[in-house]
Amino acid sequence: MLSNMSTIWTPGGERPVRRSDEPVKSEPTKSIFDRESDEDFTEQDIAQAKKELEDARAQLAEAPAEEVIANHCYGLFELAALYLSSSPPALSKAKLAIDALGCLVDGLGPRLGEPHDQMKEALAQIRLAYIELGPKGES
Repeated sequence: MLSNMSTIWTPGGERPVRRSDEPVKSEPTKSIFDRESDEDFTEQDIAQAKKELEDARAQLAEAPAEEVIANHCYGLFELAALYLSSSPPALSKAKLAIDALGCLVDGLGPRLGEPHDQMKEALAQIRLAYIELGPKGES
């Protein structure tokens, strides 16, 4: 559910993201995306969805780029870990996710800001896990 207050994952934990000019609502509004049935959407429903999307985009635009990119890095790490933990491990899929993570972490380096060191450590850990699970001679 989207509201004025949401969070973004950072290596230091979840951080609230809210437009500074918007008051914090005590009760979140019901989102169009919270529906449990497949009933047809009205024009009002579509307008509400568009408004929620605009609000989410505005919140994202205000977030520091380093934190948003670190959030994507974390997603790639989790994806690689998911593939490595499947039975049997999906090594080629894991390798792609690890390589994508490496492109961001190694490619951007210190431009990632504060999250860089933590992402670099996470990359090293997932690469080690891949090596431990992977077939001998494959990298």
